[in-house]
Parts: sequence; structure tokens; C-alpha cells
Amino acid sequence: MISARGVSKRFGRLPVLNGLDLDVARGSITAIVGPNASGKTTFNRIILGLVRADAGEIQFDGKRLNGDARYREKVGYMPQIARYPENLSGRDVMSLVRDVRGDRVPRDEELVDLFELEPMLDKPLRVLSGGMRQRINAALAFLFRSDLLILDEPTAGLDPVSAGILKDKMRREREAGRTIIVTSHVLSELDEVADRIAFLLDGVVRFSGSRHELLRSTGEATLERAVADLMLGGVRGGAAR
Repeated sequence: MISARGVSKRFGRLPVLNGLDLDVARGSITAIVGPNASGKTTFNRIILGLVRADAGEIQFDGKRLNGDARYREKVGYMPQIARYPENLSGRDVMSLVRDVRGDRVPRDEELVDLFELEPMLDKPLRVLSGGMRQRINAALAFLFRSDLLILDEPTAGLDPVSAGILKDKMRREREAGRTIIVTSHVLSELDEVADRIAFLLDGVVRFSGSRHELLRSTGEATLERAVADLMLGGVRGGAAR
């Protein structure tokens, strides 16, 4: 699905990605983890076409991203904080996104039902709680049955019931063959859903492999402890690939 080779990016004098290599397999949930400023968000923004890499290349389904934006029709995105005009309602935002996307793809409104959003969709966003906005944000990300979903801190601000609904939805989408990239600081939640782990440090992938491989390499029992071990340099054999 996604193949990145030698991807580099700097903002002014600040290097963010330094020759990053990473493969994201189709039909998997890949968690990209690492400390703050490790390059996670920048990598996602390059895939989304919001930032252009300085060097290297990324392929999407075997085709190099070269400025042609049509591939983005196959990508759903859930930002950590969605910024929409405060006077709009949730229904207004959904209508705007539908207009941009067009009617070519059948819509998936399962999360609208599961999150019981209908009574809230006609209220201005400014009067909604952060958790309610996050539910609308999640429903928008899954609305178009995208081949690739990029979820940035998806459970932030959600109550435990809503977080469970979202994680169950992620698993169903994986079973349907869709690919998910997720970043989160809540490693215990990634432990529940992630098939593969990519650990970034200083803009380079220091480990890429299955959750089982990471736990075995570190000798730890949980993802949280295994990633802490990576941050302390505890893995010597975890290969980036």
C-alpha cells in the first residue's frame, strides 16, 4: 500500500525526516510511534499531500506520489484536532466534505449511528463538547470507505465507551481489507489494535515489524514497556524495513 524510501524533510534548519524507509502493508493496522518531534506527523502529512518531501519517494499502490492529487480520493484522515468554522453544524461539515468528494463512493455512516450523533448534527460546533467534536471527526474520517485511513490520536477526548466503539470499527475496517495508519501516545490502546509497529526516532525508522517481533526483541510483555525500551536504546536487533 505505502512504500517510503529515503524520505527526508527539513523545516528551515530543522531536520525532521532523515532518509526514512518504511513499508505499510495493505489490510493492516500500523502504529507509528515515537517521542515528540520524531517525524510522525510530518510523515503522515507527506502521504496526505499537505507537505512535500525534500528528497526520497513515497509510492501509493505502486505509483509514485508526484503531485497528482487523485490518489487522495482513496485516503481518509482524522486529525488530532479538526478545525472547522465554529458557526457550522456537524451536518454542514459533512455536506461540505461530501460535495468535495462527490457521489462516486457509497458512504459509511455506521459511526453516526453507533456514536448516536444524529441529535447533535444540527447544532453549531461551537456549542459541542470536545468529545462530541471528536466523534464527528471520526465519523467523517470513515465516511467514504477509504482504502487508506490515517488516524492521528483518534481516541483523544473520547470517553471509554466511544473509544471502544472506534477501536472496534478500526478492526472491522482491517478485516474488510482496508489499511490504517494510526499515531497515538496511548500505547495501551495501540496494544489492542495494532498489527505492526514502526518506531521513529530523530526522523529515522529504528524498528519496523509485528507487535510480536517487538515484544520478543525487547523481552517486554506490553507495547508500552517495549516502546520505552526502544526509546532507551534497548533493542539492538529490531530491523527497519
